[in-house]
Amino acid sequence: MPPGFLRLIFPAVALTLAVSSIAAAPKKVEVEDPSKPISYFKKIRPIFQANCQGCHQPAKAKGDYVMTDFEKLLRGGESAEKGELAVVPKEPEISLLVKQITPVNGEAEMPPKKKPLHEMEIALIRRWVSEGAIDDTPANAKQRFDAEHPPLYSRPPLVTSLDVSPDGLLLAVAGFHEVLLWKSDGSAQVARLIGLSERIQTVRFSPDGKKLAACGGRPAQMGEIQIWDVEKRALTLSIPFGYDTVYGVNWSPDGKLVSFGASDNTLRAFDAATGAQVLQQSSHSDWVLDTVFTHKGDKVLSVGRDMSTKLTEVATQRFIDNISSITPGALRGGLHALARHPQREEFMIGGSDGIPQAYRIERKVQRRIGDNALCIRKWPAMEGRLYAVDFAPDGKSFAAASSLDGKGDVNFYNYDMSTEMPADMLAIENKADGSRTPEDKAKLDTYYSSDTKLLGSAKITGGIYTLRYARDGKHVFAAGEDGKVRLIDAATANVVKEFVPVPIVANASPAQTVSK
Repeated sequence: MPPGFLRLIFPAVALTLAVSSIAAAPKKVEVEDPSKPISYFKKIRPIFQANCQGCHQPAKAKGDYVMTDFEKLLRGGESAEKGELAVVPKEPEISLLVKQITPVNGEAEMPPKKKPLHEMEIALIRRWVSEGAIDDTPANAKQRFDAEHPPLYSRPPLVTSLDVSPDGLLLAVAGFHEVLLWKSDGSAQVARLIGLSERIQTVRFSPDGKKLAACGGRPAQMGEIQIWDVEKRALTLSIPFGYDTVYGVNWSPDGKLVSFGASDNTLRAFDAATGAQVLQQSSHSDWVLDTVFTHKGDKVLSVGRDMSTKLTEVATQRFIDNISSITPGALRGGLHALARHPQREEFMIGGSDGIPQAYRIERKVQRRIGDNALCIRKWPAMEGRLYAVDFAPDGKSFAAASSLDGKGDVNFYNYDMSTEMPADMLAIENKADGSRTPEDKAKLDTYYSSDTKLLGSAKITGGIYTLRYARDGKHVFAAGEDGKVRLIDAATANVVKEFVPVPIVANASPAQTVSK
């Protein structure tokens, strides 16, 4: 039974009475009182979050205006120095913010270069100001951290993602409320990149290493994509998205686009310079957890909790194909991770069944519903869920990381093998759905597991959720549940170094401490 579900067993009579009672009870409909004051937290903040906070936050305060801090929201930025406040409680007509969002001849000063806010949103903001501009934000939902007030850690937080810069000199590690930049040898921390997101789910350097993309958000409140200038340690773009955390950010090969997955079951891609959306694909039926572009950059692969791997064309936003089989039972549990082969249009996937699997995207046989004809190889199942996969730079091997019951494995496998499926196997794969015999299935399983070799395995205390090869291919960085970053020798599978990537501070003020 999946975690989080409770099974309640009632006698048949009691269950019948309960169901009858529930059926008879009228459905409770929450009716909003129109005379009740407008809630800043529930009604106004989401408008500012979606349209304004990307440019007006501590890490990127355009016009010296910060809208994530309530006092600064009311005061304003550069205009306040001239005596014009952004929000004057009970005075919407003289509040600069209201003036700037109100269209004149169909155009508004804010948000710049975008459509004006909807007239209902403007009306809500005006009414909120008229009622006194009251802040009803719960204490635990207020933004607490910025560059001047960085988070302090009472213990190492679990690490969800890390990445190595193209030149091999920097290591980016996902923390809470921040991305930590380290020298890749683990000798020193060089920067802390603190944005709006509470949870950072994925970090990825751009192909040229000049930018760093991070995605995450605050659960049930917001999602966000952050684009950082690595050299300047400055936030160049914040793209607020939706009302929940986002996952699996990745760069197009030319560094112009970033893709990511969302809990609204969509795959998205945005222009990394302007923040304009260029792709939305809605063919997944559950959360999209990881994404990767093809080598040409014209297509994106995505995996999710719906147990599928999907291929989408960027220019047309068209869903093209299910890469992995969608036949019930072919895959067990959601898919968490994707990796692209360094030279070929081949991809490794991993998920809840713990089985590393390699796929191509070009079909060699006729498409049949639910087939698995694009699978190149399968490797034996690892213990637990497979959370991360990555190819060695030469493409001849790969690493995979798993987690089960507080223990983690980092396994190394060969990938130097033939990728052309023999004619007899193609014939079996091309059989009509449901017509394969047990002998056919056994032959396929034997074929898929051929040429697979376990090169080494590192046993880790604590589940492993992320790993990346060093640029020389000789080592792998891995991290996860216990918050430690480990450097593992790819040839011997021995841990050669480990360090905690966040500062641990004893007796810190609870207001500035994160403990998870």
